Amino acid sequence: MKSAVFLSTMIPSVLGTTIYLAGDSTMAKGGTGSGTAGWGEYVSPYTSASVSNQAVAGRSARSYTREGRFDTIASEVQSGDWVIIEFGHNDGGSLSTTDNGRTDCSGTGDETCTTTYGGVTETVLTFPKYLENAANMFKAKGANVLISSQTPNNPWETGTFTYSPSRFVAYAELAAQTAGVSYVDHGAYVADIFESLGADVVDAYFPLDHTHTSAEGASVVAQAFFKAVVCGGVGLESLLNTNDFEGECL
Repeated sequence: MKSAVFLSTMIPSVLGTTIYLAGDSTMAKGGTGSGTAGWGEYVSPYTSASVSNQAVAGRSARSYTREGRFDTIASEVQSGDWVIIEFGHNDGGSLSTTDNGRTDCSGTGDETCTTTYGGVTETVLTFPKYLENAANMFKAKGANVLISSQTPNNPWETGTFTYSPSRFVAYAELAAQTAGVSYVDHGAYVADIFESLGADVVDAYFPLDHTHTSAEGASVVAQAFFKAVVCGGVGLESLLNTNDFEGECL
């Protein structure tokens, strides 16, 4: 089934365009360490634009917001640039137990929760709301925004291929729809290519745990992202050096 796509209205020229990446360790330089790598480090070979990978390991939509990292991108971004936002791996949990500073308020809209983190009272928003707020901030600067669903954990981990998207995949799509920006289901495209590659190949992509890939795996994940971009026709494909990526359009 083809994923819904919500298009930003501003399509940039190639010259001088920068692609900003906001995400967690699955996107970040160096991944989470110990031989892992984030897919954001494998974007540059496929695009004529400059790439600024500002993903940070261990972050959720909430903690990335609280630390002012979206604000930092907004202070740099220019009209016509692109911002790709992908979170979800660190956004789960419960605020009823010890607050880890990453868990979002449950819900899909304007719900809020009050918590104390690091000795400071904090109003916590829902996952979609954090993404919507960031998207609207970048749109106000004239940037194009693409919200991407999180990458899957190793779908071959049990020996049998199984991919069950987390709730944050649907939340990311909802955030894109509400904010009126582009969306791609990165997770579905990664799962599709991982299924075709088989258990032995894919298992080797996960040297540490079931979430973080090796450099070779991260390159495959990056290419799956661009396959989603090309199939979705979200506008970012105008910045690519090639439209020839493995896999089928979903």
